[in-house]
Amino acid sequence: MPGGEGIVTAPLPPRPIEKCIAGAGLLASIIIDKYVDHLPLHRQMQRFRRDGMDIPRSTIGDWTRQAGSLLLILADALRIEVMQACYLMVDESPVKVLDRDHKNGIHQGYYWVYRAPEKNLVLFDYRKGRGRDGPTHMLKDFKGTLQTDGYQVYDQFEKQEGIVLLGCMAHARRYFEHALESDHTRATQALEQFTLLYNVEREARKHNYLYDKRYELRQQQSVPVLNRMEAWLKENLVQVTPQSPMGKAIAYTLARWEKLCRYTNDGKVEIDNNQVENSIRPLALGRKNYLFAGSHDSAQRAGAMYSLLGTCKLNNINPFDWLSNILPKINDCKASQVAELLPR
Repeated sequence: MPGGEGIVTAPLPPRPIEKCIAGAGLLASIIIDKYVDHLPLHRQMQRFRRDGMDIPRSTIGDWTRQAGSLLLILADALRIEVMQACYLMVDESPVKVLDRDHKNGIHQGYYWVYRAPEKNLVLFDYRKGRGRDGPTHMLKDFKGTLQTDGYQVYDQFEKQEGIVLLGCMAHARRYFEHALESDHTRATQALEQFTLLYNVEREARKHNYLYDKRYELRQQQSVPVLNRMEAWLKENLVQVTPQSPMGKAIAYTLARWEKLCRYTNDGKVEIDNNQVENSIRPLALGRKNYLFAGSHDSAQRAGAMYSLLGTCKLNNINPFDWLSNILPKINDCKASQVAELLPR
């Protein structure tokens, strides 16, 4: 106006979603309620309605979708950091996805979950199938130690240069637990040997042994147990029927024996990959509540949220504080600085 008079309006603070009434705090609350506390959107809508806020399903769904799309940028930065680790645990878990092209309207997808214990990072990579394509693509440049269960897809990495493949002792142990009812004597004998191995691990944790000390302890106490156990397995293999629970337990374990024993050669690795299974538990709880993902894109966005919020948990970071803080910053963040927004 003439004379410089008039009203000056301060610029609006940055919002995660342009022209959206929902601020970072509300978006963070909705996401955490669903992916940390396993509260589906329709139940959140009921809660909002009790408080006098009637938010349409399409609106709250769109907010979640757009916020999840923002987090894909961070998940990609997280993927780079995870794949730079020198020790990874891997496991996979199913998820149902709505798909009109499928004859039943439901597609069985999978999350391949990568846990980097030394970095306290976890990554959920959504794939449409359980074939080798997912881990083959994800781990094509990985160099280091890879710990998996006995799923045959992982066998390809035994021959990949730069990778040391470890087995999971917990998976082998479960086969003998399943054989308790049909062959109690042999199953008990085997489980006693597993107990001795895990007692060594408990002692190392109790005393907070460093890697070198844990290596020495395993060489002194675990290796003799493993040697006796291998002899017992070979002796009993010819005394049981191949299709019996005990026969399957012994065959499974002997077929992977070398990979199962490799943990004793490196103090930094674990006896099993239970840590990655623990990271999958929020997904399992969520599935029981929201039942399925709305689309393949939705499953991919959910994977980004599970990755980032799971990493918060591993680092004892309050997920609401972190998410409400970084959501307004993502749009204006330079590509070279995105990694700085990851949970630390």
